[in-house]
Amino acid sequence: MKYLIVGLGNIGPEYANTRHNIGFMVADHLAKENGASFTMDRLAYVTDFKHKGRSITVIKPTTFMNLSGKALKYWANQLKIKAENILVIVDDLALPYTTLRMKGKGGAAGHNGLKDIEAQLQSSAYPRLRFGIGDNYSKGKQVDFVLGEFSEDEKIDLDTLIEKSAEMSLSFCSIGLARTMNQYNK
Repeated sequence: MKYLIVGLGNIGPEYANTRHNIGFMVADHLAKENGASFTMDRLAYVTDFKHKGRSITVIKPTTFMNLSGKALKYWANQLKIKAENILVIVDDLALPYTTLRMKGKGGAAGHNGLKDIEAQLQSSAYPRLRFGIGDNYSKGKQVDFVLGEFSEDEKIDLDTLIEKSAEMSLSFCSIGLARTMNQYNK
């Protein structure tokens, strides 16, 4: 069984610790915890490891957020991984901070990374792990908020949330979407 985990984010040090890069942060944690390291490859930083008999490839697209689908599609085709074995890790303004929610499908909800993935896959039926970042910003300041770093208060829970997101990602690969949703979605 092969799985593809796609952490969404933007490349470059100016984006490294921003809310929009939570997918990269979770991907980095997964690699570290499984003794793997990323190498630069076509359209993404890529690593792979085994977990409970599963082959897991983790990518961090280098296409920038708005073209994330291009990297996902390339690697899914290259590795012959079907949509139901792909997990996209994404920041979500619609969920309060500290909320983690796995879903089997859904709309892009204005998220440009998800919009591009939908366009590339010609479907919104792919699993995703939504990492709630909340919507604590003033009118017209959404871009500044998502491209801003987590506040000092948010950083208190951040490592635990990243760890739990990684745990949920591995659970998705080992026991499947439905059981992972039942176990973790509150």
